[in-house]
Amino acid sequence: MSPGSDDEADVASGAPLEPFAPGSGAWLADRWREAWVAGTPEAFGECCSVEVFYEDPLAVEPREGLGELAAHAAKLRVALPDMRIEAVGEAVLDGRNGCIPWRLVGTHRGDVGDVPHSGRFVTLAGVHYVSLVDGRVRRARGFFDLYDAAVQLGMLPKRGSLGESAIMLLRGFGLRRA
Repeated sequence: MSPGSDDEADVASGAPLEPFAPGSGAWLADRWREAWVAGTPEAFGECCSVEVFYEDPLAVEPREGLGELAAHAAKLRVALPDMRIEAVGEAVLDGRNGCIPWRLVGTHRGDVGDVPHSGRFVTLAGVHYVSLVDGRVRRARGFFDLYDAAVQLGMLPKRGSLGESAIMLLRGFGLRRA
């Protein structure tokens, strides 16, 4: 960058160094989060390959294809109709692999499977590790604390509580002191 150039002016003005344009890491991460909220094959088609392969703690079996991934996201939307997925840091993408950090927030108002609605507000932090082919997500694996989600929903006792100690004892782990 040469002194007085437009690039220098952009940096001085606080403009982002990476453009939020199609093909950029920021663009892909934004489309990924938006697809989870929309829960449609078309939304996932904006950022994923047609043969996308997906896994997370709630997916008993891996999801394959835009339709299966969208159906998985739609179930989450039923459980949390006011769901938002927020960026909690910059996505790190190198053209082949990446990491997209996020925070999900919403109120558990819908029944999903055997889990009845609780009416509780949930905040869940997580990350998706992705593999890219031609700038689109080909494979993704989501990570988040399922135990913490169950605690927030009132399904399991808080960590370090007497209730957790009782569960550990019943499961054969003995008594643990916090």
